[in-house]
Amino acid sequence: MSSRPAPMLEQAAKGTVAFEAAVHSLTDPGFTRPSSLTGWSRAHVVAHVARNADALVNLLTWARTGVETPMYASGDQRAREIEEGAGRPAAELRAELLAADNRLAAALAALPDACWAATVRTARGREVPAAQVPWMRVREVWVHAVDLNVGTSFDDVPHDVCAALVDDVAASFRGRPDSPSVRLRTEDGAHTWLLGDSAGVDPVAVSGDLPSLAAYATGRPVPGPLFPTGGGTLPKLPAWL
Repeated sequence: MSSRPAPMLEQAAKGTVAFEAAVHSLTDPGFTRPSSLTGWSRAHVVAHVARNADALVNLLTWARTGVETPMYASGDQRAREIEEGAGRPAAELRAELLAADNRLAAALAALPDACWAATVRTARGREVPAAQVPWMRVREVWVHAVDLNVGTSFDDVPHDVCAALVDDVAASFRGRPDSPSVRLRTEDGAHTWLLGDSAGVDPVAVSGDLPSLAAYATGRPVPGPLFPTGGGTLPKLPAWL
């Protein structure tokens, strides 16, 4: 049986189109304006997403060849390349993004079915199967489309991606002492998640629509109302990534 993650590959392609469309909507001067990420312009976000595409190509190369190929040579190199990219003219940065997206799309399409099960390592040192790479790109392009601060919100993110994002956050917060205990619940009751450690603590229940819960969990602007237990304030969550 093939382990090719076809649904996530499709979502990665859709998310890439959405991010590129958001970038295309920017005027050249708009690249220098602030994103919603502290200290980063929109150009920083675009440069980061382009460099992430190449970093994921490295992981696919690792999966295909068996030769260890880290996402980034170092954290310093990653930061330096983002700064350099953010300083380039808007037309050059647009072209860089499209070229990087095309390289990643080609690498994803060309990976043999047997290689999707190969183990690779993320920039944070987590060992995962190569089949996780498309999800890593889905996460980048959709969340950073919101971070560009050009009008895209989590209401524009597909609901299955929103749910997968909260799955990701819940897994990363599991056992973290800096995370409050929070139980998220969609208004229709179809989805629930526990963030943080609930041992000996009653979680604060927070309900709302799925896009708003995903935005809250990932630390992004929340498009709709959220309702914590008893009408209190929303617990402050730690940084996700």
